[in-house]
Amino acid sequence: MNIRHSRPEDGQRVVEIWRKAVDATHDFLSAQDRQEIDELACGFLPQASLWLAVDETDYPLAFMLIDEGHMQALFVDPDSRGTGVGKALVLHGLSLHPTMTTDVNEQNGQAVGFYEKMGFKRIGHSPVDDQGKPYPLIHLQYQA
Repeated sequence: MNIRHSRPEDGQRVVEIWRKAVDATHDFLSAQDRQEIDELACGFLPQASLWLAVDETDYPLAFMLIDEGHMQALFVDPDSRGTGVGKALVLHGLSLHPTMTTDVNEQNGQAVGFYEKMGFKRIGHSPVDDQGKPYPLIHLQYQA
């Protein structure tokens, strides 16, 4: 496995990873909210500057978006969960930003557990997500 920056030709695969990961982990989203987020993601992700975890054939398995020390997104293809690709991306992010922060949906218990196991600590809570939707967020920061 390698970690590299995304390229324009990765766009379709990145959207596919996002959709598969959301379908596997975000069952708390309403159908309407899921559709609205999908439209935003399809417009944004293909041209975003992402870090990708790729296999030996350069096939993307997961992606991460970091903006000024805040991890905006980490999505792993469900077929690659448990293989260490998510952990590798987070460790890469921490090598660039040692006190990296992130937000995680409170309803996504698997993600909350993953980040806490990685050493992230709860530093806050919001009753709604960044779009004002009723999906509470837990604010986390890495603490060595």
